[in-house]
Amino acid sequence: MAGHSKWANIRHKKARVDAQRGKVWTKCSRAIMVAARTGGADPASNLSLRYAIDEARAANMPKDTIQRAIDKGAGTGDDAVNFEAIRYEGYGPSGVAIMVDVLTDNRARTAPEMREIFSRGGGNLGTTGSVGYMFEARGVITVDAAKTTEDQIMNLAIEAGALDCTLEDDTWTIATSPTDFITVKDAIDNAGLEATSAELTMEPTVMAGAAGDDVAKILRLLERLEDHDDVQKVYTNMDASDADLAAASG
Repeated sequence: MAGHSKWANIRHKKARVDAQRGKVWTKCSRAIMVAARTGGADPASNLSLRYAIDEARAANMPKDTIQRAIDKGAGTGDDAVNFEAIRYEGYGPSGVAIMVDVLTDNRARTAPEMREIFSRGGGNLGTTGSVGYMFEARGVITVDAAKTTEDQIMNLAIEAGALDCTLEDDTWTIATSPTDFITVKDAIDNAGLEATSAELTMEPTVMAGAAGDDVAKILRLLERLEDHDDVQKVYTNMDASDADLAAASG
């Protein structure tokens, strides 16, 4: 889980800053609209919408803003908007693999902008499938170890269908299949445990080492990608030491 946790920790810290600017709310709104458009406006029967709403709530998005996004996506609002989900794949410095999930209303605008960000960051935009084989879809839930016991969290996670449950740096990390993600998260919530984070992600199965100045270059590239208004999530298989990550992230 190291490939996830190191970059995720940096990204979660950055997300708190973004939230103050409202950027996270914009991205959450798009995710809700797309989920509602493709699967309907009822989160009870649309797990993608349920997940998007949960992420919006975690970002403290107001209920009325969430509802407006649902209405837009379902086509019941006055200003219904359609967004297209696209995944871009490429490489960064040191040959690390990068995948970028976007929601855009203009593919012709977004594609060249992605290519330019990769190029300026010392990488290159690849073709579909060029790095995707190095990742697998996973649900990842983290829980503060101080809020539970090993027996409780292990039994809870396994009985709910989790794939793995590991302890690192005073945090329990629970891995799930995408289909069991909501079930496992509900089991944790219903047990009175508060997840510190919960997301559907792409876990690297093959890592690419990076060190020294390249780590800082890669982090800058990842941040530029995430700063793009159309980008929802960014994944990488970068493997760097804690010291290099700390130095690069300031």
